Amino acid sequence: MAIIPCGSTWVAQWGICPQFMPKSYISNRVSTSRSGVNNRLSCLAAPNSSFFSRDSFSVLSYVGPSQTSHHRRGARFIVRAETDFYSVLGVSKNASKSEIKSAYRKLARSYHPDVNKEPGAEQKFKDISNAYEVLSDDEKRSLYDKYGEAGIKGAGMGMGDFSNPFDLFESLFEGMGGMGGMGGMGGRASRSRAADGQDEYYSLVLNFKEAVFGVEKEIEITRLESCGTCNGSGAKPGTRPSTCNTCGGQGQVVSSARTPLGVFQQVMTCSSCGGTGEVFTPCNTCSGDGRVRKTKRISLKVPAGVDSGSRLRVRGEGNAGRRGGSPGDLFVVIEVIPDPVLKRDDTNILYSCKVSYIDAILGTTIKVPTVDGMVDLKIPAGTQPNTTLVMAKKGVPVLNKSNMRGDQLVRVQVEIPKRLGSEERKLIEELADLSKGKTASRR
Repeated sequence: MAIIPCGSTWVAQWGICPQFMPKSYISNRVSTSRSGVNNRLSCLAAPNSSFFSRDSFSVLSYVGPSQTSHHRRGARFIVRAETDFYSVLGVSKNASKSEIKSAYRKLARSYHPDVNKEPGAEQKFKDISNAYEVLSDDEKRSLYDKYGEAGIKGAGMGMGDFSNPFDLFESLFEGMGGMGGMGGMGGRASRSRAADGQDEYYSLVLNFKEAVFGVEKEIEITRLESCGTCNGSGAKPGTRPSTCNTCGGQGQVVSSARTPLGVFQQVMTCSSCGGTGEVFTPCNTCSGDGRVRKTKRISLKVPAGVDSGSRLRVRGEGNAGRRGGSPGDLFVVIEVIPDPVLKRDDTNILYSCKVSYIDAILGTTIKVPTVDGMVDLKIPAGTQPNTTLVMAKKGVPVLNKSNMRGDQLVRVQVEIPKRLGSEERKLIEELADLSKGKTASRR
């Protein structure tokens, strides 16, 4: 940056600008009011001035004297240090566009965040992308050579973060077969506008035994399938999509706003093309979506051992994707109707039975319902109330291991009569006396 005297005020001519804080001490004969300085700056920023454009003053901050000070000695300008884009890319000012592109490619490979994990690598990547954004464009480069960053800002092109550096990177490497060792970092071709289809959900109700032993069901689902009229493209047959003029095929638009804190940018999905980067005449059948809703019947095999809340996944039977994207999956959510008698506890089945106190004392055999049908269960003599008897392998098969099953647990409830007949009471009393006699003889 050259500091050039102009009367009693110093002005900065834009060039390569290090950090300077020049002070101008105005003669006591010259008015040092804020309005006087502003008038002088306005004169220097006139259209025929070779020093500044009006918009370039946004990089200067005026620090006036304190309003409470009686003696005003002058004004001070703080000039922000500019970034030398040529130095950032490591090229000379006379470098050709091919040399600039080659330098950017080399640096971008080295500092891309997916390759370089060192602190500051991502910021360095953004800096070299910003530098290339300017120097690769003839108009921006011309303004930068004449006026520096202020010239670009004055032309309404913004300063810093001119675009998404990753979009710039991918567009430059498009068609070069990727970055070799950086799989997936190819270019826009690898970032196609294809979108995978969403998953579909279906609720399937089973009865208790169907859930225990498994079943084959035929279900009917409604889903989005690829449009047969336009073959999923969304465009009317006989027409071809064209690049969106609003976003230039990027699918996103960048809005910039100048604030006292700097230039803020916001990236938004292009409203003209919906983020696809293309505009087209929509297909009459699918209205441009590329998919239509259809009904389909699917044969479904439910494995043994499922329970309420279990989910079965049928790959590829969900909604079709857009523009060649992969279809989603179908998730079948199981709901089991409870059995009024048999209760399930994971792979075990719970059942309660009642026996008389006589049967509990003497022992007996009873019929017990199971998922396999009615089965005989032996009640041992002397069974106590709330005893649990185990019927091995009469429970639920383990999911995906049908050769393994749980047990059925039978809880025995002993019924004691509240009223006794005279004969029953007499027999019970005799039994009680006999029991007391045995107890006394043992002592």
